[in-house]
Amino acid sequence: MAQVNDRETEIRSFLRRIGWSDADRRCVAGDASNRRYDRLTDTRGNTAILMDASPDQGEDVRPFVRIAEHLRNAGLSTPEIYHQDAAKGLLLIEDFGDALFADLMAGDPSRQIPLYRDAADVLQHLRDVPKPDLVICDAAWLVDMLAPLFEWYAPSTDSAFSEQFHSFADDVAQHETVLMLRDYHAENLLMLPNRSGVQRVGLLDFQDAMLAHPAYDLVSVLQDARRDVSTTIEAEIIDYYLGKTQQNADDFRRHYAILGLQRNLRILGIFARLCLRDGKAHYVDMIPRVWNYVQQNLAHPALAPLAASVSATLPEPTPDFLEHLKRQCPRQHTPS
Repeated sequence: MAQVNDRETEIRSFLRRIGWSDADRRCVAGDASNRRYDRLTDTRGNTAILMDASPDQGEDVRPFVRIAEHLRNAGLSTPEIYHQDAAKGLLLIEDFGDALFADLMAGDPSRQIPLYRDAADVLQHLRDVPKPDLVICDAAWLVDMLAPLFEWYAPSTDSAFSEQFHSFADDVAQHETVLMLRDYHAENLLMLPNRSGVQRVGLLDFQDAMLAHPAYDLVSVLQDARRDVSTTIEAEIIDYYLGKTQQNADDFRRHYAILGLQRNLRILGIFARLCLRDGKAHYVDMIPRVWNYVQQNLAHPALAPLAASVSATLPEPTPDFLEHLKRQCPRQHTPS
């Protein structure tokens, strides 16, 4: 409790220094990390977003600030940084509103294709953006990122799969890299109707950006762990993207499947960890969707050897398996 009170004191001190101490403050989002976002509304009705990313919880706002500036200079829409205290992990940033792509699609499914095309247009634009000095998503990184799968989802299995996957990761890593935002999905994209072109898409949660194969972020948005994306829509948007980028379609689809497999296997482990370690049992409910994405990617003919290994190595997320995970959750957590 003392730690919570200390953090609140730091936040109030920050808001006092920047002239927002009298603002109404309401939580608008928390995520799977330790970040929290509050909307502030001052007495004149002006709004801004407070990002609370405590260094004591392993967070660091400096990458967010750096990547935000880089993307904005490249003609994309990231929140303007109004005030910052990097040492305390506090930012006051521009409020992009509430028009999340995920909510817009849920309210009107006919908007899915246009919105996903907008998302793909941003990724096409990123191909021409100068690359900052960031970590490269190479073959070793792709393999290392599978660790949560074998630590949390299937801890009794043989991690020889990682060795087998390495040659597939090598195949992907031969391709030229682009700036990859990493958490590129419909709950991190907002429609900004008063802007035009790619700037209509407001970008959030890009602080973990790296340099990677251009298919990575397309997989992220089209194989969304939080919402169903039909294979028909996925195929149409891949075709749309390929039509704009003029690259070898067969190579891209193979790399897309490899990255889709890697990403979703990792997410299986992350969701199991969020339940078993962090007490967030509701993430277990999304595991079947992620498993379906795994199977979609394994259906690519080039991944046939991996399909056999996954079938022999990983447990299928049956109702009994998922219930077993939830029973081990240290506390039942209901998302607010």
